[in-house]
Amino acid sequence: MRDALAPSRTLDADSLLRRVEALNRFLRSVDGLLPPDRLTGAHTVVERADARLALSREHTVVALAGSTGSGKSSLFNALAGFALSPVGMRRPTTGEAHACVWGSLEGANALLDWVGVLPRHRFVRESALDGNDHTALHGLVLLDLPDFDSVRRQHATEVDRLLGLVDLIVWVVDPQKYADRTIHDVYLRQLKSHADVTVVVLNQADRLAGEEQEAVVLDLRRLLAEDGLPDVPVVATSAVRAPALSPLRMVLERTVVARQAALMRLSADVDATAARLGELVGPAAAEDTVDRAAVAALVDAFAVMAGVPAVVEATERAYRHRAAGLTGWPLLRGLRRLRPDPLRRLHLDLPSSGPTDGLLDGLSEEADRPAPLPASSVPDPDASQRSAVKLAVRQVADRAAAALPEPWRPGVLDAARSRLDDVRDALDSAVAGTDLGLRTPIWQRLTGFTQWLVTLAAGIGLGWLIVGYAIRALGLPALDYPDVGATPLPTVLFLGGLLAGGLLALLVRPVIALAARRARRRADQRLRAEVTTVARKHVVAPVREVLQSYARAREAMALARSDHA
Repeated sequence: MRDALAPSRTLDADSLLRRVEALNRFLRSVDGLLPPDRLTGAHTVVERADARLALSREHTVVALAGSTGSGKSSLFNALAGFALSPVGMRRPTTGEAHACVWGSLEGANALLDWVGVLPRHRFVRESALDGNDHTALHGLVLLDLPDFDSVRRQHATEVDRLLGLVDLIVWVVDPQKYADRTIHDVYLRQLKSHADVTVVVLNQADRLAGEEQEAVVLDLRRLLAEDGLPDVPVVATSAVRAPALSPLRMVLERTVVARQAALMRLSADVDATAARLGELVGPAAAEDTVDRAAVAALVDAFAVMAGVPAVVEATERAYRHRAAGLTGWPLLRGLRRLRPDPLRRLHLDLPSSGPTDGLLDGLSEEADRPAPLPASSVPDPDASQRSAVKLAVRQVADRAAAALPEPWRPGVLDAARSRLDDVRDALDSAVAGTDLGLRTPIWQRLTGFTQWLVTLAAGIGLGWLIVGYAIRALGLPALDYPDVGATPLPTVLFLGGLLAGGLLALLVRPVIALAARRARRRADQRLRAEVTTVARKHVVAPVREVLQSYARAREAMALARSDHA
């Protein structure tokens, strides 16, 4: 057992303030993420600590608590030297807390207002007539609490409230009921972390002979050890014999002079709270635990939901459609226009000309750069696609929460789901606003220009031949056609133009197919990049915010648990 007359350690108020602030930061970090019922006690401790530290530290509030008949009111009166609190041996007579202040009430009144002692139950115990008898107790605020086993429920409620506010608790027991299970199970056993601010008094010790008193004290210490309080001071006293009050009086004097009880009580409250909340934090969790395989699966599910496969397929077909229309025989281009452009059907028509990285792409003008449309006509996701998205979101949450304690996991899942209602519109806007890279390369323009030249040559040759046949039919002298070898030039122009146009169209067809596949891959990459941005913003970012909150809470809890200065 530690020395009943000396504090076990010296605390620094600034260190305690830092621990309380750390506990407060922990509560702010977990707000909305953990069950509120598990944090109520911690909020109470922070509020009480802030309030007590703002009040007088020159006063020490000591409570006498006990059961009916233990003699705590008699002990209260004996210490005060006056009959201030009503006494009863069989019936609870103290219905409201009484307070006796040694010294001036200045500073003590605000403290008693906070504790909740009515002004009519406040007394001052020090005057010029007392000499030096009470000087050592200057600053003591002694409370006589109601009986915790009173038949009136409000008495027990008041005791519980006051026990949470006082600086030092003196438990008063008597030789007959010192082993009562109520005081041990309901109260003392719950004060393991408050041993430094707990004293047990065996009152009415004058009823016991010397050996009997020693035996009862030893048995009381055994019970306290079973309660987890082996070092709590045990003092034998009596309210009817002044010398028997000396041990308790010396404990109170030493406590008042040290001015440490309030800090020790608050520190014990923080210790108990931190120990209780310790299971809410565990090992460190990296924020990038959600940025790998789980996000890849999420992007796949979002891509299907956004219709990326359909858009990618339409992009390839649109590239073929537009390239064939530009590089094919000009006289047949009108027929191709009767076939709808695949991207226009999805309201993703992005015709343009400009720089391109396609096969054989060259420089081109910027005038036709696409203007993205606000929405697409991609089909709405079906039930299986929505289920796949929900499963992928849950996988992200599960992977992120794998290293976190169990109470955090629902919060991580809620965060992952928090913006799902906005995902569909975000994906649609992302798809509609994606530059699919469908530029008109220079080689297509040159091919189209060449097609017009050979078509013009074929037209000139055909017209030349028609004119020659018309002159001959009119009996006029025949035209003298220039020859290319053995073939007239008009025939060469006509047949050569037709043959060159068809051959050119055949030659560029595999080039168009290869470029279309590259356009497909390029569109897929760009669409997936936009989908990834949506996934990170709407699922990953909220989850990472929870992980950041966990990191802050873990750091704050480490500070709240830190050793005392």
